[in-house]
Amino acid sequence: MILGLESWTLARPEIFLAAVTMLLLVYGVVRGEVATPFVSVATSMALLVTAALLFVPYQEGTAFASLFIVDRLTTTMKALVLIGAAAAVLMSRAYFEQVKAWRFEYPLLVALATLGMMLMISANDLMALYVGLELQSLALYVIAAFQRDSERSTEAGVKYFVLGSVASGMLLFGASLIYGFCGGTAFVQISRALLDGKAAEIGVIVGLVFVVAGLAFKISAVPFHMWTPDVYEGAPTPVTALFAVAPKIAAISLTVSVLMGPFKPLFLQWQQIVVVAAVLSMALGAFAALRQQNIKRLMAYSSIGNVGYVLLGLASGSEKGIQAIVFYLAIYLVMTLGVFATILMMQRRGAMVENVSDLAGLGKSQPMMALAMLLFMFSLAGIPPLAGFWGKLYIFIAAVEAELFIPAVLGVLASVVASYYYLRIVKVMYFDEETEKLDRTPFGINRSVAFVAALLVTVFSLAPQPLSLIAAAAAKGLFP
Repeated sequence: MILGLESWTLARPEIFLAAVTMLLLVYGVVRGEVATPFVSVATSMALLVTAALLFVPYQEGTAFASLFIVDRLTTTMKALVLIGAAAAVLMSRAYFEQVKAWRFEYPLLVALATLGMMLMISANDLMALYVGLELQSLALYVIAAFQRDSERSTEAGVKYFVLGSVASGMLLFGASLIYGFCGGTAFVQISRALLDGKAAEIGVIVGLVFVVAGLAFKISAVPFHMWTPDVYEGAPTPVTALFAVAPKIAAISLTVSVLMGPFKPLFLQWQQIVVVAAVLSMALGAFAALRQQNIKRLMAYSSIGNVGYVLLGLASGSEKGIQAIVFYLAIYLVMTLGVFATILMMQRRGAMVENVSDLAGLGKSQPMMALAMLLFMFSLAGIPPLAGFWGKLYIFIAAVEAELFIPAVLGVLASVVASYYYLRIVKVMYFDEETEKLDRTPFGINRSVAFVAALLVTVFSLAPQPLSLIAAAAAKGLFP
């Protein structure tokens, strides 16, 4: 089969990123560790250029025998993933140089993982989905254990690898069942088989349950969340920042595309699963974080709770629900990058500290850093009129319009409970007496990311309409 020029044109961002990554890999191998600074900057620039190629010129369609699809939703989600990955690479350098683990392989592994995420997002076939998922996962397994002389990092990598392999196996088994009952792996074939009633419904539902279980692991939804707190705490902090944004956004986008695409005819069946996962995720994220002292572990439970809100929007099954998801994920990206940029600046006598108590007195010693953290915490808590409030409001409105009244009420209650541990961080910063001051870090990438994130949170809070319009345009990709 000869592929036309259109296929290569639609996939030009992925092709560009793959080509640049391979060239930088060769350069790094030839030059050795001397190449690390250049490779890290070049990789970040390549990720941002790839994001620009998504829109210039903007095109839609399917490619590679309909294995690959480009529409407004996939393009928007890819842009969020690329921005998150580029920021994570830039935020990594200072940390890894400090622990003497900064090597050129790290940014290239991030680029390869990002390439896998982009293929996941544009997957239009179960096989394309699996290939993208594994490309992402294999790179992330290595990244989690990248700090080889750290027992915690190695443990995080092993846990992520073992549990991730189980989840991949479940997803592949579910895909094989769906192929057997629907007669194909293409999303169009699956949808047509379900609409025509040719597929044995119970067999497809069983396969769908396994696929959803595999995807739930990737997005840290309860009850497949068990890896998240340990991996977030044990992995190097820049790696945790990456895990918290790019792979999560990519996996959520894939989940939305799969359930709202080929399996939309089974909406009433999978809606029940998604509602239960949403309620459990919101509840666990709210209550399990209450007693956490390690701020990275606290953010792990926070991310589980945020996944619950996103799943509530998905359970609505409406265009407004998908719009709310895109809006929420954009804000979540900014807030989370800002929080982890601040965590990376938490040092005492040149050593990283990660406990909430280490922030004591920050409001007096470093007022601008404390103010940025306050904005992120208030926004994550959903306190009006900050950006996080608008994100949760749109989710709950979509759920109510879909008559998911009880899950919406439970979500509001979970948000109220979760606000306790966000506000506790603010209380520690402004009202607790400091025992020892945090080091003042020089103005660098992490301080810049925290400043830009705080500025964007403020802008989104005062003027959410432009972002809402972008989200609405992206949602139309599933509702032509």
